[in-house]
Amino acid sequence: MSDFVMEHSLRKSFSIQCRVIGALLMREIITRYGRHNIGVLWLIVEPMLFTLGVATLWHLAKLHVLSNIPIIAFAITGYSSVLIWRNATSHCSKAIEPNLALMYHRNVKVIDIFASRVILEIIGATASFTILTVFFASVGAMQWPQDLIPVFGGWFLLCWFAFAFGFIVGALSERTEAIERTWHIVTYLLFPLSGAVFMVHWLPEGARDALLWLPMVHGVEMIRHGFFGNIVPTYEDPGYFATVNALTTLIGLILVRECGRRVQPE
Repeated sequence: MSDFVMEHSLRKSFSIQCRVIGALLMREIITRYGRHNIGVLWLIVEPMLFTLGVATLWHLAKLHVLSNIPIIAFAITGYSSVLIWRNATSHCSKAIEPNLALMYHRNVKVIDIFASRVILEIIGATASFTILTVFFASVGAMQWPQDLIPVFGGWFLLCWFAFAFGFIVGALSERTEAIERTWHIVTYLLFPLSGAVFMVHWLPEGARDALLWLPMVHGVEMIRHGFFGNIVPTYEDPGYFATVNALTTLIGLILVRECGRRVQPE
């Protein structure tokens, strides 16, 4: 096959998969949020309400007196980061069963269903994070980020992590019901360890070294580095996070491929 034909074929396949994922996104939005009330805006409002609730609770608990870091910015950077990977993986769990009829179409693959759900969660979390940051910074409740590069870098790595982790959880949940039953418990246990509720610098050295094995901690540290600058030292390692993401993506793709072979369209 000539290079031109191969390039044309790849471009055509990519175009088809983009259209399939786009159609799945629209279907998921309508199925999940409907056309009533504010409809699709719940995609953004829901994570905003979660983040605002956490920020309010932390403010009422006077956690802002324990550190020189603004509690509103601390809550927004921490909880928004959790929402990306937690919601993405949770919505990938048992995602095939309600979409099994769609597998009849030969262009719809297992990976498209997982990808569409992860993209939807990333859009919602990113919009929520951006709107809350712009609003509170505009009214003077928090400072604008000091450096956007680590903010974008950390957010990108967390999104990549959500994709890879979502593929693994989604594929494994089709193998055994135990994943679906226990995954929510795992996410609740991971939440306080994910870096959302603490700065790594505040921890004893032993706990610090142990928690830095968790990849999402590095993403949160990067984002807070961009927001707070040198107010508190941060301990991110983008290279480590990217390496873990690459390995996790490879494992996820293998599991998704194996899952696709076992799925029988209705």
